[in-house]
Amino acid sequence: MTAVGNGAQTAGRPTRLPRSARRKQLLAAAQEVFVAQGYHAAAMDDIAERAGVSKPVLYQHFPGKMELYLALLDTHCDAIVAKVQDAMSGTNDNKERVSAAVRAYFDFVDHESEAFRLVFESDLRNDPAVRQRVERVEQGCIAAITDTIISDTGVSRSHAELLASGLVGAAETAAQFWLAGGRQVPKAEAEALVAALSWRGIASFPLQGESA
Repeated sequence: MTAVGNGAQTAGRPTRLPRSARRKQLLAAAQEVFVAQGYHAAAMDDIAERAGVSKPVLYQHFPGKMELYLALLDTHCDAIVAKVQDAMSGTNDNKERVSAAVRAYFDFVDHESEAFRLVFESDLRNDPAVRQRVERVEQGCIAAITDTIISDTGVSRSHAELLASGLVGAAETAAQFWLAGGRQVPKAEAEALVAALSWRGIASFPLQGESA
């Protein structure tokens, strides 16, 4: 068997890990299998073998394949939303906020784990539970940017949401196009190009107290 992480086996016998550590190990193994094979082709046997544990151990933590998949989605969906929220709260410089939001998407799709495929390229997009989580990513990122736009410009929520959705859509689409195209443009340059495009649009809206 191939083991993921440390301490999966010792002298042919499984090592008892704390529950949280075992869960993390199993999720890491499941992610590798789901990314490589897709949800439908992946099997719990494959995941248990990749983790270096028995199937009963796997089922102690996750009652089925769907629960494993949803747990992974929750982890990565929460992570991308948190990155965009950090981009908004990490500075008062709005130009840097735009750059950081774009960078969050490029970092996500460019990560060596290819976890973005679970969120943006899932073969389960029509499943209600999966779709709800994918939509939560978009809604969470839009909400973070919307609140910042309202705070800084004073435009209505409906206007701010439309602007935020444009920024999120541009960053997500451009990052995936960049990756699918073989990273022909250096990453930092690609981020700067998309950020510049978005900033030139958003910067045309004056801050509160400034004239247009």
